[in-house]
Amino acid sequence: MAIDFDGKDLTVGVIGAGAMGRGIAQVAAQGGMRVLLYDGVPGAAVKGQQFIAGMIDRAVERGRTSADEAAAIKGRVSVIDGLADLAPAALVIEAVFEDLKVKHEVFKAVEAVVAPDAIIASNTSSIRIASIAAACARRERIAGLHFFNPVPLMALVEVIRAPATSAATADALCRLGRRMGRVPVVVQDSPGFLVNLGGRSFTTEGLRIVSEGVATPAQVDAIMRDACGFRMGPFELMDLTGIDVNYPVSQIIYNGFYQDRRLATSPLHQAMMESGRLGRKTREGWYAYDAEGNKIAQSADADVAAQPAAKIVLAEPDPALQRLARDAGAQILERDDGSAPILAAPLGEDCTAAAIRFGCDARRLVAVDLSGNIAKRLTVMTAPGADPAIAAAVAARLHRSGAAITWIKDSPGFVAQRIRAMIANLGCEMAQIGIASPADIDTAMKLGLNYPQGPLELAALIGLRQTLDTLTRLQAITGDDRYRPSLWLRRRALLGLAITTPD
Repeated sequence: MAIDFDGKDLTVGVIGAGAMGRGIAQVAAQGGMRVLLYDGVPGAAVKGQQFIAGMIDRAVERGRTSADEAAAIKGRVSVIDGLADLAPAALVIEAVFEDLKVKHEVFKAVEAVVAPDAIIASNTSSIRIASIAAACARRERIAGLHFFNPVPLMALVEVIRAPATSAATADALCRLGRRMGRVPVVVQDSPGFLVNLGGRSFTTEGLRIVSEGVATPAQVDAIMRDACGFRMGPFELMDLTGIDVNYPVSQIIYNGFYQDRRLATSPLHQAMMESGRLGRKTREGWYAYDAEGNKIAQSADADVAAQPAAKIVLAEPDPALQRLARDAGAQILERDDGSAPILAAPLGEDCTAAAIRFGCDARRLVAVDLSGNIAKRLTVMTAPGADPAIAAAVAARLHRSGAAITWIKDSPGFVAQRIRAMIANLGCEMAQIGIASPADIDTAMKLGLNYPQGPLELAALIGLRQTLDTLTRLQAITGDDRYRPSLWLRRRALLGLAITTPD
């Protein structure tokens, strides 16, 4: 008789009682499932069980769970002595360390004791499910069930389908994920799966910007928080996850996609890794941290003490830039008087390219990024050889609008335009190659990484044609295929279709 994966008496086995394994065991027990917890290290499973009990007791203290329900949850978690005791499990989830040989041994041992229709899943974040399934006889029941740390707080779970994984297996895992209180997304087996792949652009483009000397990590982070709505910037995020974690993952994904330039990280990333500046865990990464782990702040704000520019001239008609200048109290000249600052708001260009296109005096040209939340933070930049006094006067004037000012060096696409376009482009590429559905890509990135918008939603928010134009200009100016637009984006932008339009 087939296993009833929706039944009340469903038993789930969890192998590995570390942070991930015990978290998976906890949400399974909270979902009404009986849990068999095993760890090869003596005493580790008991410690995991005790940790779960402590977390459930804390939920009672905070009024989130009743005492009776807490007792029931804790009673569903049992420690077992060996893999043979997993025989009653309808689902076994492996959460051991990332070593393919070890996983092969575990999967072969589990397959020998569980029922023929039981599902065996891996919580791996970096090893292909097809590689793990190669050790098994019934590969149709092997899949990935990738949770995120801390499991009880992260709502997402990736259901990874390898080439041999059956639709019935993926469907059962989605139902089980929902029983555990998670939001499941079905993902094709590929390097980095969905979230780890989709998150590359945020950090690697930030690294590229800093490597080019355009801005400091603090400036990039402030722009992405204040102007773009991210909870933390890419350098804060790298410090939080640990550079010893995010650098190797970047390399795995880059090499897994045969060195696609769009996934390349920076030598600076490797340098931080090799120097041991790993982030919060070492109290030193992109930022320094005090003994309590608090970040020692770095300023991202420009000096706005200069005399504000009284008059400005626009390089080209731009209603949004005109409103900003007027709100800041500047007089807008109808013609260039030969001395007033010149303002422009280029898309995907640097100040140098804009000056050449306008045929204006590059020494007086100040470029302003109008993308994102300009009420909170404005980014300005100038070309090499620009008059710093003019830029300072413009910064002081624009500060009168109420926004903080970040002054960066010349960069095509400033900071926000570059990073957001790259996030959108990678999301479109994932849709193009079928990593997941457009809706699931957006859902996963919002739940897995707390993005303010999913990448395809971001492309729609910016505007598909604007996103395409930004990438095209970045590619033309830099000569780097890193900015090669995804065909998914290009076709829909040129045809005037919605970004989620299916092929």
